[in-house]
Amino acid sequence: MSETILEVRDLVKHYPVTRGVVFKKTIGQVKAVDGVSFELKAGETLGIVGESGCGKSTLSRVLMNLERPTAGSVLYKGQDISRFKGSALRRMRRQIQLVMQDPYTSLNPRMTVGDLIGEPFEIHPEVAPRGSRRQKVRELLDVVGLNPEHINRYPHQFSGGQRQRIGIARALALRPEIIVCDEPVSALDVSIQAQVMNLLEQLQSEFGLSYVFIAHDLSVVRHLSDRVAVMYLGKIAEIGTEDEIYERPTHPYTQALLSAVPVPDPTSREKKAIIRLTGDVPSPANPPSGCRFRTRCWKAQDICAKEVPLLVERPGTDHPSACHFAEKREIVATHEV
Repeated sequence: MSETILEVRDLVKHYPVTRGVVFKKTIGQVKAVDGVSFELKAGETLGIVGESGCGKSTLSRVLMNLERPTAGSVLYKGQDISRFKGSALRRMRRQIQLVMQDPYTSLNPRMTVGDLIGEPFEIHPEVAPRGSRRQKVRELLDVVGLNPEHINRYPHQFSGGQRQRIGIARALALRPEIIVCDEPVSALDVSIQAQVMNLLEQLQSEFGLSYVFIAHDLSVVRHLSDRVAVMYLGKIAEIGTEDEIYERPTHPYTQALLSAVPVPDPTSREKKAIIRLTGDVPSPANPPSGCRFRTRCWKAQDICAKEVPLLVERPGTDHPSACHFAEKREIVATHEV
């Protein structure tokens, strides 16, 4: 078994809701992330999937220590990095890098590609002496499938897919162990998405990277992930291997998500039962008591309003699920075309 390289324990991130301009008063909390726990093994890809507003991007920022958690801890090789500051935080960031969602806004338009990719070397000069930086940038461009001769071009001279490759090259510059990918292909055309996904897979094999891969597209997450965590309103509803989540989901929310994925085979499509959820997603500032999914769940009973379901393996299931009435449901194959 691979060692656990990253461990998240009961992670909480709340944002205060205030009223007033001069004399501000806190009147509530937006519970963006509310008690998330998981582990990441060395060389593994953990996919985190969920609809917009469920807390995925907030989670990525807390993992990178761009946001301080309200409670809980993020352990990198046993050390709580959420408490790091100064030089300790700078050293930690060599090992955990971020690929952002939008390649159009994550790159400074006034900097050349060479300066963008080489910027991490200015912060961590021990990684690359000044005289060797241009050559290292050229090597990184080649690794991500770009022409090293384009080192003096600006971001606007590249396509969306090429810009995302530049972002990946920048994340690779310091040879990290973990890369947090915050919806890295959602802003790209479908044809380009596959190329970027294949590149990430190739880089993982070549450099032994571990990924936390965040997305809302179920088929994209399935393509790359070893394990998948499904988030709903700041909590993890279900977590398991790729086969367990996509073939034998046990949480009603996961089952509803997968039932909505188009099936390319017409014969299989006729056998597939679609689960239609009613109502809107509750506000994270005022989530329901007990199970947060209960207001839209067809299985909800009195206990769901009184007790928060723990993320544990239930009788008759083979992976953890945060549902009092979790049960396996066979899903018609939903592989992408």
